[in-house]
Amino acid sequence: MASQDSLKTRSSLEVNGATYHYYSLPKAAESLGDIDRLPVSMKVLLENLLRHEDGSTVKKEDFNAIVDWLKERKSDKEIEYRPARVLMQDFTGVPAVVDLAAMRDAVAKAGLPADKINPLSAVDLVIDHSVMVDKFASPQAFEENVKIEMERNKERYEFLRWGQKAFNNFRVVPPGTGICHQVNLEYLAKVVWTSEEDGNTYAYPDTLVGTDSHTTMINGLGVLGWGVGGIEAEAAMLGQPISMLIPEVVGFRLDGALPEGVTATDLVLTVTQMLRKKGVVGKFVEFYGPGLANLPLADRATIANMAPEYGATCGFFPVDQETLTYLKLSGRDEDTIALVEAYAKAQGMWGDASKEPVFTDTLELNMSTVVPSLAGPKRPQDRVSLSQLSDSFDLLLDSIGVAEDPEMGAPESFSRAEVSDDTLVPLEGTEHHLRHGDVVIAAITSCTNTSNPSVMLAAGLVAKKALEKGLQRKPWVKSSLAPGSKVVTDYLKAAGLNIYLDKLGFDLVGYGCTTCIGNSGPLPDDVSTAIDKGDLVVSSVLSGNRNFEGRIHPQVKANWLASPPLVVAFALAGTTRIDLSREPLGEDSNGNPVYLKDIWPSTKEIKAEVEKVVSDMFRHQYANVFDGDEHWQALEIPDSQTYEWNDDSTYVANPPFFLGIDEAPEELKDIEGAHVLAIFGDTITTDHISPAGAIKPDSPAGKYLQEQGVDIRDFNSYGSRRGNHEVMMRGTFANIRIKNLMADGREGGYTVHVPSGESMSIYDAAMRYQEDDTPLIVLAGKEYGTGSSRDWAAKGTRLLGVKAVIAESFERIHRSNLVGMGVLPLQFDQGDSAQSLGLKGTERFTLKGLSNDIKPGQQIKVTAEKDNGDTVEFVVTCRIDTANEARYFLSGGILHHVLRQLIA
Repeated sequence: MASQDSLKTRSSLEVNGATYHYYSLPKAAESLGDIDRLPVSMKVLLENLLRHEDGSTVKKEDFNAIVDWLKERKSDKEIEYRPARVLMQDFTGVPAVVDLAAMRDAVAKAGLPADKINPLSAVDLVIDHSVMVDKFASPQAFEENVKIEMERNKERYEFLRWGQKAFNNFRVVPPGTGICHQVNLEYLAKVVWTSEEDGNTYAYPDTLVGTDSHTTMINGLGVLGWGVGGIEAEAAMLGQPISMLIPEVVGFRLDGALPEGVTATDLVLTVTQMLRKKGVVGKFVEFYGPGLANLPLADRATIANMAPEYGATCGFFPVDQETLTYLKLSGRDEDTIALVEAYAKAQGMWGDASKEPVFTDTLELNMSTVVPSLAGPKRPQDRVSLSQLSDSFDLLLDSIGVAEDPEMGAPESFSRAEVSDDTLVPLEGTEHHLRHGDVVIAAITSCTNTSNPSVMLAAGLVAKKALEKGLQRKPWVKSSLAPGSKVVTDYLKAAGLNIYLDKLGFDLVGYGCTTCIGNSGPLPDDVSTAIDKGDLVVSSVLSGNRNFEGRIHPQVKANWLASPPLVVAFALAGTTRIDLSREPLGEDSNGNPVYLKDIWPSTKEIKAEVEKVVSDMFRHQYANVFDGDEHWQALEIPDSQTYEWNDDSTYVANPPFFLGIDEAPEELKDIEGAHVLAIFGDTITTDHISPAGAIKPDSPAGKYLQEQGVDIRDFNSYGSRRGNHEVMMRGTFANIRIKNLMADGREGGYTVHVPSGESMSIYDAAMRYQEDDTPLIVLAGKEYGTGSSRDWAAKGTRLLGVKAVIAESFERIHRSNLVGMGVLPLQFDQGDSAQSLGLKGTERFTLKGLSNDIKPGQQIKVTAEKDNGDTVEFVVTCRIDTANEARYFLSGGILHHVLRQLIA
């Protein structure tokens, strides 16, 4: 921490009899000038720079750049930022720990002590992404799903337990505890972090990066944090600063209060739509205004959680009285709470509704105008009011062309004329039928809403009132409840509402991220058969944050985000082709229609139940949070500094990334004679690129697993196998809904191997090109890499031999990950695209201007030669954005850079 402190800002603070040293922003202002009107999130960055001033990575001119930002409200200055800690979940955490283990092997091979590779900052990994909804609507569902989870993931969990023992500063929260973001909010975060140095205690803002894009949830607590790829997170763990441009900060003013009958979910879907329309990719968003006084901490966390959906780096809420109230409620100790208040006020970081900071740009929402909403059918920013849902679904059917499209491939039992928008398909063995728009999955899941007692208890009240009216869940609906922490179960029980959710089939299925990441498990056989038989477009309704194509379930094409109480309501209705604002959900025991308004709880009713949430619930559930159950404690742990790799493992394998790391990196040269592996359109997400969800038996990954002797029933998911590069590279670009424009309209991971003209899987084509030493590029449209911070979207791209990706624009995290893996991100000039330039993918490409002198934002000349000898020439911009990124890229990637430094 030892800062040069050229501005003489080192100060001390007395709190509850303890002395804390800190770097004072008011003292910095004596030299820098007035900084009071900086957004609070920018003040956090300035404090970070003051504390890490070393004359090399952080210099005095960096402080001046923050002050200059006040004049221009934006900056092109690069800074080196060092977060206090790192948060991981197991899907992204396992490959990160695999990389650390492989790096230990590499330094040991180079004759250095293996423990040279060790996290230098605090790291918490929460195992929360591996539970699947195999069993549901049963009192035994939770225990059965946990048992299956442990059987499926024994190898992975043994590996993580080894890592917990082998690495310093590395803690693991065992499975069955909760979602990493909710555990972070309720327990791990401190708001003000402390550390010891030379006998002194230093206080500074709690900051973090996480290997999940929804790390942003913690911004609701006044903790600055955002998602990065596992690659960037590993570098931060190993002491590397995060290079970033000083961000633009968009102020979002909130006024008023939510009206009766409107939930925090409705608010966040409205905010997401507004900010995505505004355009905040790569920017900070900071919330302010008098409306914050009417926004509980849980509602703030709900909004902050969905920053990736509105495209921002973070959605920040400054510390204020509500922060302290939540810290007390969640069981934090009095000294921590007192320090948070004293520090925030001393640093000018205390939220004050009477002050309006300087922002790059602003927008405003009066919360009294928010209406009940959903979002879908395949993007979280596409908000639909409850009354418009049925019409929106009909538009979806029209766009798919259900009644007309001969390519839909109606099965033999239905002629094309019969497969229309009102097709009824019998559910075998029952008296029921399934039709387009029916809800087959209703899931109360994900970190977004299960952290929020108001919407969770509202769901319980809807269930209670529905049962009292004689309503029941439709039999074709797979229902589930997967809370973000065990505290949720405690307060549902305290309110006596868990029994009503259970009776409707919303039994506890696990504590973790389930349906929202595709761990929805199999549909009942009769439902699955009916969907295929009628080629039906069916729906899921979930209280999550992601509904991208192919993500929730391969058979479900329409996915709608909604509040937990609306999830219950749609399970009762059984269809999304309904206007719940005026059409009945069903009939009561006397045959009378029952409307949503008849079972919707009042704000007063919800508030009365929320008051039953108490501190003891949090203290009890987090008292032994790192211990785990008997299954976890029984796992065998190798006692070694380096990992004992099992060559037969299909879960954990030593990756090839660091081969030859003790040799000098190859010099960067022009790319010549490259072929196109794929051409993609707009909004290709990391779900499309990175392997996720189920593994198809006939896919390259499925075939590989069968060759290794793995039964199809034991495939597990791609996410669970992220520690094995052989599986993951075969699953890259293999999403069932991805559309490669070179594949003649065929969905899935297919392409054309240009030299032979053969159609094949993208993986097989990439391997053919590698055999011929042919470099590859990918062409793409706007917002390439939207979505979760999946490091395998970049790792898989590299292992397939892709040297560069040329896109119209990139989402922030994926662009950074590509650089971090040594893949060159290039951006078309405004107005240019693969389509406008007439590129078909059959051309041979040459990229000129690449050398070891590569600069951020450099122009690269591209020539595409067609079969007939004609050429298309255009210029692209190098999206290596900082000088530090250039150094990483030239080393072969960010982890390669760290290793080369250590070995040198």
